Amino acid sequence: MRKDIKTSVGKRLGRIEGQVRGLAKMVEEDRYCIDIVTQISAVRAALRRVEEEILKDHVAHCVEHAIASGDKADQREKIAELMAVIGRAER
Repeated sequence: MRKDIKTSVGKRLGRIEGQVRGLAKMVEEDRYCIDIVTQISAVRAALRRVEEEILKDHVAHCVEHAIASGDKADQREKIAELMAVIGRAER
């Protein structure tokens, strides 16, 4: 993973960690259920953005390298990995 992406992802994950701690506090304080569910949706959206950023970097770095290498087995492996993770993400 490129250094700038790693830094960006680390910052985003730190914010998400704070959001999750806030969720736990909301539950402890018996906050209104709909407010809790709304915050859960926000955490999911934030995680999706992190996932997208990591996948974009993977395609730009790992997949691109496999294509440029000319190694057909490596190309097939990287494409298969990418398709598998996209398939899991859609479930």
